[in-house]
Amino acid sequence: MSASRVAPVEPGTRQELATLEARISAARGRISPLYQVLLNSPAVVEGWEAMLTAIRQKTSLAPRLRELIILRVATLNNAPYEFDAHVPHALAGGMPQQVIDALRSNPAPDAVDGLAPGEAEVLALTDAMTRDIEVPDAVFAPLRARYDDTQLVELAATVGAYNMVSRFLVALRVGH
Repeated sequence: MSASRVAPVEPGTRQELATLEARISAARGRISPLYQVLLNSPAVVEGWEAMLTAIRQKTSLAPRLRELIILRVATLNNAPYEFDAHVPHALAGGMPQQVIDALRSNPAPDAVDGLAPGEAEVLALTDAMTRDIEVPDAVFAPLRARYDDTQLVELAATVGAYNMVSRFLVALRVGH
């Protein structure tokens, strides 16, 4: 495996980043390899942290549903670092290990055993947004019947945000 294409910023080595590093550490418990690379651009890491904190901690989506999306995006985008980073969150959110294992092998959304009602439809949305960008009406209609406007925005934002995360990780070979 190759090393990251961008040198990580070792925490504590740049005084001008001290406040930002403290905020990231407080929110995340550590400064991960992803954030060490992001620290090369203080403006980007500040915006990134604000958006991803909103997606992960401030939406109305159940943690299991959010992590279902994140794991699916990681699999579709061949981002194993992201997948592995979110397994503990998925387990903490109530996702059974059998669902996690199934998601890793990338079956069709309706072929994943152990999904809760509505989760196959969320996987179909995730697949459409990640693979094709365009979401067909036939994929969206079941979501419209189950979720309100706030939740629909949060579902789409979660898929979009974690496509950004996984594509960033893969492009810069973070975590390899």
